[in-house]
Amino acid sequence: MSLKIGKILLLVTDALLMLYWVAVAINMIPKESAFRDYTNPIMQAWNWSFFPLDLAASIFGFAGVYLVRIRHRIGWLILTIGLTLTFCAGFMAISFWAYYGDFNVSWWISNALLMVVPAIVFAILVFDRAASEEIASELRGRNVDSGIKENA
Repeated sequence: MSLKIGKILLLVTDALLMLYWVAVAINMIPKESAFRDYTNPIMQAWNWSFFPLDLAASIFGFAGVYLVRIRHRIGWLILTIGLTLTFCAGFMAISFWAYYGDFNVSWWISNALLMVVPAIVFAILVFDRAASEEIASELRGRNVDSGIKENA
C-alpha cells in the first residue's frame, strides 16, 4: 500500500469520526443501533469523554496530512501525533467494551478500525521514510565514492 492511499484512509477515518460526533450531537444514532445502555447518563458522559480525544486526533490527522503534502518540516511529527491519538481512541473504546462485556459487532468493528488504520498508515510512514533515507544514503555514498575515484 502506498503512502498516498494510507493518507486517504486516514482522512476518511478522521472525517467519519467527526461525522459520528455530528450524529451524536444531533441525536441521529438510532436507539436500536446504539451501544448497550446508550441512554444511561453515565454511559453518555463516558461517550462524550472521547470527544476531545477524537477531535484532537482528527485535527492532528488532517493537519499532518496537509503539512506532509506541502513538505513542511513538522508534518511527519503532526501526522504521527494524529495517528497515535486515533489509535488510542479506538484502543480505549475496545478496552472498555471488552471490560464491560458488550460485544456489539458494529461498535467493535468501527473502533477496531480506529486502531487498524493508524497502525497501517504508521507502518507505511516508517517503511516509506526508511526506504527514502536508504536510497538517499546510497546516492550520497555513490557521489562520495565517485568523487573519490575522480580525484584519485
